[in-house]
Amino acid sequence: MTAIRMVSSVLLLVLMQSGALCARRFRGGRNPQPRRSPPPPTYRADRGDTTESFPLDFTAVEENMDNFMTQVKNLAQSLYPCSAQKLDYDMKLNFLENTSVTCNDGSPAGYYLKESRGSRRWLIFLEGGWYCFNKENCDSRYETMRRLMSSSKWPQTKTGTGILSSLPEENPHWWNANMVFIPYCSSDVWSGATAKTEQSGYAFMGSLIIQEVVKDLLNKGLDNAKVLLLAGSSAGGTGVLLNVDNVAELLEGLGHTGIQVRGLSDSGWFLDNKQYHCTDCVDAVSCAPTETIKRGIKYWGGVVPERCRQTHEGEEWNCFFGYRVFPSIKSEFSSPVFVVQWLFDEAQLTVDNIQLTGQPVQEGQWRYIQNLGIELRNTLKDVPAMFAPACLSHEVITRNYWIDVQVKGTSLPRALHCWDRSLQDNRNNKAPPKGCPVHLIDSCPWPHCNPTCPTIRDQFTGQEMNVIQFLMHMGFDVQKMAQQQGMDPSKLLGMLSSGS
Repeated sequence: MTAIRMVSSVLLLVLMQSGALCARRFRGGRNPQPRRSPPPPTYRADRGDTTESFPLDFTAVEENMDNFMTQVKNLAQSLYPCSAQKLDYDMKLNFLENTSVTCNDGSPAGYYLKESRGSRRWLIFLEGGWYCFNKENCDSRYETMRRLMSSSKWPQTKTGTGILSSLPEENPHWWNANMVFIPYCSSDVWSGATAKTEQSGYAFMGSLIIQEVVKDLLNKGLDNAKVLLLAGSSAGGTGVLLNVDNVAELLEGLGHTGIQVRGLSDSGWFLDNKQYHCTDCVDAVSCAPTETIKRGIKYWGGVVPERCRQTHEGEEWNCFFGYRVFPSIKSEFSSPVFVVQWLFDEAQLTVDNIQLTGQPVQEGQWRYIQNLGIELRNTLKDVPAMFAPACLSHEVITRNYWIDVQVKGTSLPRALHCWDRSLQDNRNNKAPPKGCPVHLIDSCPWPHCNPTCPTIRDQFTGQEMNVIQFLMHMGFDVQKMAQQQGMDPSKLLGMLSSGS
């Protein structure tokens, strides 16, 4: 068996190296095509220029030698630029078998699936997209963002990017997993469990959709899984915090005790802080976060983790904020969660009424932005596994450039790989690997002080801005900041220019 594993490892190594070479040729050798830029909320982010090597991942074939040749075939097909057969990377749309669990408008809920035969790892991703909290703004959302409330016009296929990509060069650790994308069509931060009524006009079934997807997947190979990673961004990231233990409990109750359930929450760690200035509560963007969640949880019939509900009985809205719900996730099912959070999250600044519309910010706004970074650091300091760059952005794990951002020299895919290894070592009573950090948070004090942050572009001109231009655009006072840091202004400017 040892000899077989050695041969299989060598064969996988050859295939992986050939695949990387072939992919480089396909993308244009030394001058590859640039990655697609994400759509901008206020600024647009592009990839950086850093690169990193990764150890090969053999989890898919470990202790599963009967499926080894199937996995080799998949790898061989992935070399399609050099072969006659093209591998289909798209995820296919499936509607839930339980038709009583629906989107807001009563249309069937569903999911996209790309199977990776031979792999015992599954990644289920929860899409984000804000929410609505009463009949009026849900009606408005239905008119302007119907795809987030209805499945009537969902495409039949979807191509995964970032951590959902099947390309090893874009997704070095999870590329060979079974990929599942659950579209967000419940508008309830994945918390609702309420059927459509005449009074509400809509169904809110986010938590039930997750449960039904997991049940359906058990008939498609999830029953043989070794690891299930429940991931999500923005509202989906909050949804991970609200549902990861429920998923573990569901599988436990169905007799699937061997599946290790984990969570990956991206840009879903919101604060219930006081807004920079108060406005009329019209929609989820203009209202204070606490107010919208208080109204929403009643309207949705929202469900929160039981331990958190007991801690905040009568004020269950607290459980929608990461630093309040996170302690309750340490349940008997012990679902580990990795938190990814920009220290200067654009969505947080938006709900706090800091409008970055191209005009230099006022001194009070600048102090508010800096304090936001401090507050986020304080709430994250006791989270064992986390990645928090000092950047102004929102969402990252499904972006093509997600491998480029680093904290203290470690990229996010590398940190996730270290986290995976540390969890395996804990189960095997081994010491954690050295030089493999999992708690990574920037210490520099202002937005984009990390040189690997996504590129900022001026909202109106579209021109890229370097760190100094961006900070000046934000109303940055070099003299005052240098004084606060106890250094000469020219030295501070030199540090900023070099990206220190």
